[in-house]
Amino acid sequence: MNKIFAVPLLLISIFLSCKTQVEVKQTMDKKLFGKLADGSEVYIYTLANKSGMEAKIINYGAAVVSLTAPDKNGKLADVVLGYDSLDGYANDKSYFGAIVGRYGNRIADGKFKLDGKEYQLTINDGANHLHGGLKGYNKVLWNETEIAKTGDGASLTLSYESKDGEQGYPGNLKLTVKYTLTNNNELKIEYNAVTDKPTVLNPTHHSYFNLTGDPEKTILDHELMIDADNTTPVAKGLIPTGKFASVANTPMDFRKPTKIGARIDENYDQLKLGLGYDHNWVLNKHQESLPKVLSVYEPVSGRVMEMYTDQPGVQFYSGNFLDGTVKGKNGIMYKHRTGFCLEAQHYPDSPNHPEFPSTKLEPGQVYKQTTIYKFSAR
Repeated sequence: MNKIFAVPLLLISIFLSCKTQVEVKQTMDKKLFGKLADGSEVYIYTLANKSGMEAKIINYGAAVVSLTAPDKNGKLADVVLGYDSLDGYANDKSYFGAIVGRYGNRIADGKFKLDGKEYQLTINDGANHLHGGLKGYNKVLWNETEIAKTGDGASLTLSYESKDGEQGYPGNLKLTVKYTLTNNNELKIEYNAVTDKPTVLNPTHHSYFNLTGDPEKTILDHELMIDADNTTPVAKGLIPTGKFASVANTPMDFRKPTKIGARIDENYDQLKLGLGYDHNWVLNKHQESLPKVLSVYEPVSGRVMEMYTDQPGVQFYSGNFLDGTVKGKNGIMYKHRTGFCLEAQHYPDSPNHPEFPSTKLEPGQVYKQTTIYKFSAR
């Protein structure tokens, strides 16, 4: 009798052991990452899902430090650029992994009018204002609001209170950002904000992705699809002209999967202005609830990244200013076009273009945004 039940009992034991290991993988962890010059402590949070994916996030800049994703053989690798230490982020000028704001992207001359009053923002990009100014949300310490584990996955909520007049913006603004690493292999980012004065708001996420898992390789063979018929073309300084331009018959057409490097060096005015891709695409389906707006496929690893968002635009940046002078994780020098950004957002310089969707936030209103990066392999 004992011999008859020996094998089934062993199988049950193995099943329970494996089940426990899977459940343990959906975890959260918090450790000290370092201290800023003023002595403030910065923590790194690790979120892990049931598939073994991990996202590491710090509360300085609310930055994603690393994000692992499986290839076609199930092998996990880090697919975002970043730094090994807090010093890297404190001195960073590339916005690696950060939440940027109050206004992501550019505002011409750092000026805009709101309700008849002109505001002057800090200038940090030639003659323009970029990603929140000299000390945007990427250079501040965020407050830990909640760490939670739900059926959807492990999550971290961070908050920041931006004071009236900070970097020139009106209104005391309270912003929360919730990162969730779901059990469907998604990095879900949810934003929520309120203000006590009329203001403008356009936060976005600024990870640099490289789906090869090897940041010494370029991203030029990644195949990109963007569901967009138009862009907002730019003039000098990458400020939109206010017009819309069809992507048809241009290097800006990614309506069918196309290698990033296939046309990036063509003699085309928009590419010359951006030194590559650094433009806003007008998404076709932003009226729908979290539509799939783009996908990226890396043919060697088989990794796929899809993006879902409720925002009207996406800024695609092909890492044109990476030049081998920035030392990243594992001592690797990040070279030209070894990472790309896909930033869900409203259009650049919207406060100066009434024809663009408004970025105005009024007291009593609640700003909400959701963007999802979903990973798979084929």
